[in-house]
Amino acid sequence: MDPPAADLNSPHVQHWSDGELFWIIQNGVRHTGMPSWHSTISDDDTWKLARFIHSLPRLNAGSAVTAAQAQSAAQPQEKVAASAQDKYTLQIPGGLSFSEIKGYEQWQAVGPSLTDAAHVIRVIVANPVMINAFRDGVPGNGKPFPDGSKIVKLEWKPKTITALPFSVKTPDTVAGDLEEVEFIVKDSKKFSGTHGWGYAMFDYDAASGTFAPATLASKPPVGHDAKCGAACHELAASKDYIFTAYAKR
Repeated sequence: MDPPAADLNSPHVQHWSDGELFWIIQNGVRHTGMPSWHSTISDDDTWKLARFIHSLPRLNAGSAVTAAQAQSAAQPQEKVAASAQDKYTLQIPGGLSFSEIKGYEQWQAVGPSLTDAAHVIRVIVANPVMINAFRDGVPGNGKPFPDGSKIVKLEWKPKTITALPFSVKTPDTVAGDLEEVEFIVKDSKKFSGTHGWGYAMFDYDAASGTFAPATLASKPPVGHDAKCGAACHELAASKDYIFTAYAKR
Protein backbone atom coordinates (compact mmCIF):
# COMPACT_ATOMS: atom_id res chain seq x y z
CA MET A 1 0.00 0.00 0.00
CA ASP A 2 1.14 3.55 -0.66
CA PRO A 3 1.45 5.09 1.84
CA PRO A 4 2.12 1.86 3.75
CA ALA A 5 -0.29 0.71 6.45
CA ALA A 6 0.85 1.02 10.06
CA ASP A 7 2.17 -2.03 11.93
CA LEU A 8 -0.59 -2.58 14.49
CA ASN A 9 1.88 -4.35 16.81
CA SER A 10 4.26 -1.38 16.84
CA PRO A 11 4.71 0.88 19.91
CA HIS A 12 3.55 3.77 17.70
CA VAL A 13 0.10 2.17 17.45
CA GLN A 14 -0.05 0.34 20.78
CA HIS A 15 0.49 3.49 22.89
CA TRP A 16 -2.91 4.85 21.80
CA SER A 17 -5.82 4.28 24.21
CA ASP A 18 -9.01 2.48 23.18
CA GLY A 19 -10.72 5.86 22.92
CA GLU A 20 -8.00 7.25 20.65
CA LEU A 21 -8.10 4.19 18.40
CA PHE A 22 -11.89 4.58 18.28
CA TRP A 23 -11.47 8.17 17.10
CA ILE A 24 -8.87 7.22 14.48
CA ILE A 25 -11.01 4.40 13.06
CA GLN A 26 -14.09 6.61 12.97
CA ASN A 27 -12.43 9.76 11.58
CA GLY A 28 -9.36 8.55 9.67
CA VAL A 29 -6.00 10.30 9.58
CA ARG A 30 -5.30 13.10 7.14
CA HIS A 31 -2.37 12.75 4.73
CA THR A 32 -2.20 8.97 5.26
CA GLY A 33 -3.90 5.93 3.74
CA MET A 34 -6.25 5.64 6.76
CA PRO A 35 -9.81 6.59 5.69
CA SER A 36 -12.79 7.45 7.87
CA TRP A 37 -15.05 4.50 8.68
CA HIS A 38 -17.77 6.28 10.69
CA SER A 39 -20.39 5.72 7.99
CA THR A 40 -19.46 2.04 7.55
CA ILE A 41 -18.62 0.62 10.99
CA SER A 42 -20.93 0.98 14.01
CA ASP A 43 -19.71 2.48 17.30
CA ASP A 44 -20.05 -0.93 18.97
CA ASP A 45 -17.91 -2.66 16.35
CA THR A 46 -15.37 0.17 16.44
CA TRP A 47 -14.87 -0.38 20.19
CA LYS A 48 -14.38 -4.10 19.49
CA LEU A 49 -11.76 -3.29 16.86
CA ALA A 50 -9.91 -1.00 19.29
CA ARG A 51 -9.80 -3.73 21.96
CA PHE A 52 -8.74 -6.31 19.37
CA ILE A 53 -5.85 -4.12 18.19
CA HIS A 54 -4.58 -3.89 21.78
CA SER A 55 -4.72 -7.70 22.09
CA LEU A 56 -2.51 -8.28 19.03
CA PRO A 57 0.92 -8.18 20.76
CA ARG A 58 -0.19 -11.06 23.00
CA LEU A 59 -1.47 -13.25 20.18
CA ASN A 60 -0.05 -15.61 17.58
CA ALA A 61 -1.74 -16.17 14.24
CA GLY A 62 -3.93 -19.00 15.53
CA SER A 63 -5.08 -17.39 18.74
CA ALA A 64 -5.84 -14.13 16.89
CA VAL A 65 -8.81 -15.83 15.23
CA THR A 66 -10.14 -17.02 18.60
CA ALA A 67 -9.66 -13.55 20.07
CA ALA A 68 -11.49 -11.95 17.17
CA GLN A 69 -14.44 -14.29 17.71
CA ALA A 70 -14.45 -13.49 21.43
CA GLN A 71 -14.38 -9.75 20.75
CA SER A 72 -17.33 -10.14 18.39
CA ALA A 73 -19.40 -11.59 21.24
CA ALA A 74 -18.16 -9.10 23.86
CA GLN A 75 -20.27 -6.30 25.31
CA PRO A 76 -18.97 -2.69 25.40
CA GLN A 77 -19.09 -2.49 29.20
CA GLU A 78 -17.80 -6.01 29.86
CA LYS A 79 -16.50 -6.49 33.42
CA VAL A 80 -13.24 -8.33 33.99
CA ALA A 81 -13.37 -11.23 36.40
CA ALA A 82 -10.55 -10.17 38.68
CA SER A 83 -10.14 -9.25 42.31
CA ALA A 84 -8.57 -5.89 41.44
CA GLN A 85 -10.83 -3.16 40.14
CA ASP A 86 -10.73 -2.41 36.43
CA LYS A 87 -11.19 1.35 36.57
CA TYR A 88 -11.78 1.52 32.83
CA THR A 89 -15.16 -0.19 33.22
CA LEU A 90 -16.44 2.71 35.36
CA GLN A 91 -18.83 5.28 33.96
CA ILE A 92 -20.50 8.35 35.40
CA PRO A 93 -24.28 7.85 35.22
CA GLY A 94 -25.39 10.03 32.33
CA GLY A 95 -21.78 11.03 31.70
CA LEU A 96 -18.39 9.90 30.44
CA SER A 97 -16.60 6.60 30.92
CA PHE A 98 -13.14 6.26 32.48
CA SER A 99 -12.17 4.38 29.31
CA GLU A 100 -12.19 7.72 27.45
CA ILE A 101 -8.70 8.34 28.85
CA LYS A 102 -7.29 4.82 28.80
CA GLY A 103 -3.50 5.02 28.82
CA TYR A 104 -3.36 8.45 30.48
CA GLU A 105 -0.69 7.15 32.87
CA GLN A 106 1.80 7.44 29.99
CA TRP A 107 0.65 10.83 28.66
CA GLN A 108 2.97 13.84 28.68
CA ALA A 109 2.68 16.60 31.27
CA VAL A 110 1.22 19.95 30.26
CA GLY A 111 2.25 21.54 33.54
CA PRO A 112 1.58 21.67 37.29
CA SER A 113 -1.34 23.42 38.94
CA LEU A 114 -1.17 24.76 42.48
CA THR A 115 -4.04 26.28 44.47
CA ASP A 116 -3.31 26.96 48.14
CA ALA A 117 -6.97 26.63 49.17
CA ALA A 118 -7.30 23.18 47.60
CA HIS A 119 -4.56 21.55 49.75
CA VAL A 120 -3.65 19.15 46.94
CA ILE A 121 -0.76 18.65 44.51
CA ARG A 122 -1.83 18.65 40.87
CA VAL A 123 -0.26 17.65 37.57
CA ILE A 124 -2.01 18.18 34.24
CA VAL A 125 -1.33 15.67 31.44
CA ALA A 126 -2.72 15.45 27.91
CA ASN A 127 -2.98 12.94 25.08
CA PRO A 128 -0.77 13.24 21.97
CA VAL A 129 -3.52 14.99 19.99
CA MET A 130 -3.67 17.81 22.52
CA ILE A 131 0.09 17.93 23.18
CA ASN A 132 0.68 18.42 19.45
CA ALA A 133 -1.91 21.21 19.40
CA PHE A 134 -0.17 22.93 22.33
CA ARG A 135 3.15 22.71 20.48
CA ASP A 136 1.55 24.20 17.38
CA GLY A 137 0.57 27.24 19.43
CA VAL A 138 -3.02 26.45 20.40
CA PRO A 139 -4.79 28.30 21.98
CA GLY A 140 -2.44 31.30 21.86
CA ASN A 141 -2.62 31.37 18.07
CA GLY A 142 -6.38 31.87 18.22
CA LYS A 143 -7.20 28.35 17.06
CA PRO A 144 -9.29 25.88 19.11
CA PHE A 145 -8.08 22.48 20.23
CA PRO A 146 -9.06 19.79 17.69
CA ASP A 147 -11.63 17.11 18.37
CA GLY A 148 -9.97 14.14 20.06
CA SER A 149 -8.04 16.38 22.46
CA LYS A 150 -8.04 15.04 26.03
CA ILE A 151 -6.57 16.56 29.17
CA VAL A 152 -6.38 14.98 32.64
CA LYS A 153 -5.90 16.54 36.07
CA LEU A 154 -4.30 14.26 38.66
CA GLU A 155 -4.62 15.26 42.31
CA TRP A 156 -2.67 13.91 45.28
CA LYS A 157 -2.74 14.71 48.97
CA PRO A 158 0.53 16.42 49.98
CA LYS A 159 3.04 14.26 51.82
CA THR A 160 6.01 15.60 53.76
CA ILE A 161 9.33 13.76 53.64
CA THR A 162 11.15 14.11 56.96
CA ALA A 163 13.74 11.35 56.59
CA LEU A 164 17.37 12.17 55.84
CA PRO A 165 18.54 14.19 54.00
CA PHE A 166 15.28 16.20 53.90
CA SER A 167 15.04 16.60 57.68
CA VAL A 168 18.38 18.43 57.74
CA LYS A 169 16.91 21.62 56.34
CA THR A 170 13.38 22.23 55.08
CA PRO A 171 11.23 19.07 54.79
CA ASP A 172 10.27 18.28 51.21
CA THR A 173 6.60 18.04 50.16
CA VAL A 174 5.72 15.44 47.53
CA ALA A 175 2.65 13.64 46.21
CA GLY A 176 1.06 11.29 48.72
CA ASP A 177 -2.17 9.33 48.24
CA LEU A 178 -4.00 9.84 44.96
CA GLU A 179 -7.26 11.71 45.54
CA GLU A 180 -8.96 12.42 42.22
CA VAL A 181 -8.69 12.00 38.46
CA GLU A 182 -10.52 14.67 36.47
CA PHE A 183 -10.61 14.86 32.70
CA ILE A 184 -11.96 16.82 29.75
CA VAL A 185 -12.67 15.47 26.25
CA LYS A 186 -13.12 17.54 23.07
CA ASP A 187 -15.94 16.42 20.77
CA SER A 188 -17.63 19.38 19.09
CA LYS A 189 -20.71 17.45 17.98
CA LYS A 190 -21.31 15.44 21.14
CA PHE A 191 -20.74 18.34 23.53
CA SER A 192 -21.99 21.25 21.44
CA GLY A 193 -23.85 22.68 24.43
CA THR A 194 -20.61 23.11 26.41
CA HIS A 195 -18.40 24.57 23.66
CA GLY A 196 -17.26 21.12 22.51
CA TRP A 197 -15.91 19.89 25.84
CA GLY A 198 -17.21 17.04 28.01
CA TYR A 199 -16.19 16.80 31.69
CA ALA A 200 -15.76 13.96 34.20
CA MET A 201 -14.32 13.36 37.65
CA PHE A 202 -13.56 10.16 39.56
CA ASP A 203 -12.69 9.99 43.27
CA TYR A 204 -10.02 7.60 44.51
CA ASP A 205 -10.19 5.80 47.85
CA ALA A 206 -6.65 4.95 48.96
CA ALA A 207 -7.86 2.53 51.66
CA SER A 208 -9.66 0.24 49.22
CA GLY A 209 -7.56 1.13 46.17
CA THR A 210 -10.68 1.81 44.10
CA PHE A 211 -12.17 4.61 42.02
CA ALA A 212 -15.78 5.77 41.99
CA PRO A 213 -17.67 8.44 40.02
CA ALA A 214 -17.63 11.79 41.83
CA THR A 215 -20.86 12.95 43.48
CA LEU A 216 -22.34 16.06 45.05
CA ALA A 217 -20.46 15.06 48.21
CA SER A 218 -17.10 15.26 46.42
CA LYS A 219 -14.73 18.21 46.51
CA PRO A 220 -15.72 19.98 44.34
CA PRO A 221 -19.32 18.66 44.17
CA VAL A 222 -20.08 17.04 40.82
CA GLY A 223 -23.38 16.20 39.14
CA HIS A 224 -23.91 13.13 36.99
CA ASP A 225 -23.50 14.36 33.44
CA ALA A 226 -20.75 15.53 31.09
CA LYS A 227 -21.31 19.21 31.98
CA CYS A 228 -20.00 19.03 35.54
CA GLY A 229 -17.09 21.45 34.94
CA ALA A 230 -18.48 23.62 32.16
CA ALA A 231 -19.52 26.60 34.32
CA CYS A 232 -16.09 26.86 35.96
CA HIS A 233 -14.29 26.69 32.62
CA GLU A 234 -16.27 29.64 31.25
CA LEU A 235 -13.58 31.73 32.98
CA ALA A 236 -11.08 30.41 30.41
CA ALA A 237 -13.27 31.03 27.36
CA SER A 238 -10.54 33.06 25.64
CA LYS A 239 -8.22 30.03 25.85
CA ASP A 240 -10.70 27.51 24.44
CA TYR A 241 -11.86 26.80 28.02
CA ILE A 242 -8.51 25.33 29.14
CA PHE A 243 -6.84 26.87 32.19
CA THR A 244 -3.39 25.26 32.14
CA ALA A 245 -0.84 26.59 29.66
CA TYR A 246 1.81 24.37 28.11
CA ALA A 247 4.81 24.85 30.40
CA LYS A 248 8.27 25.51 28.94
CA ARG A 249 10.58 22.50 29.13
